[in-house]
Amino acid sequence: MSKSGEETRTRILKACWTLLEQGPDAPARMSDIARAAGVSRQAVYLHFPNRTELLIATTRFIDEASDIDERLATSRATTGGPARLDAYIEAWGNYIPVIHGVGSALMAMAATDEAARAAWADRMAAMRHGCDAAIQAIARDRRLRPGLDPVRATDLVWTLLSVRNWEHLVSDCGWTQDDYVSEIKRLARAAVVADTD
Repeated sequence: MSKSGEETRTRILKACWTLLEQGPDAPARMSDIARAAGVSRQAVYLHFPNRTELLIATTRFIDEASDIDERLATSRATTGGPARLDAYIEAWGNYIPVIHGVGSALMAMAATDEAARAAWADRMAAMRHGCDAAIQAIARDRRLRPGLDPVRATDLVWTLLSVRNWEHLVSDCGWTQDDYVSEIKRLARAAVVADTD
């Protein structure tokens, strides 16, 4: 892609990000995004053949702009299962405030908007992959709680780390971010890690 084409693509992604940050009622059709980016609708369709691809690309663009690989580096480098779980929870838990605006918009839109539903599902599948990697490390260490299989353990951690749970605890209940991360780490360990005492 040419330099000008890459610049146009970036402008479109930034415009979509900005519109989504305004909440689920903000206009986020292809024409709205084109207008916000200062390009034609045809230019948007040249880079993104449909709205689903644009929304998915936007969420991935946010990850890239927010250095998600750097945020996950400690978790990915940690070999011990329980420590890897802690590192993943810390990385994701502290990333939720960064993506909360866009995530809230996509979740609210998902009930009636297939493109939004697909974009949020794509991100949640990526988050679940991180949960699964931590659980697999715990299983390799033979530290998975007895009677719990890796799929169900992943289900539990994935649910504990949902954005809605963060909203309830931090926004609704007034927890600090540090309290949220600390308590979710404690709960996740209690749920999936075998007691060795």
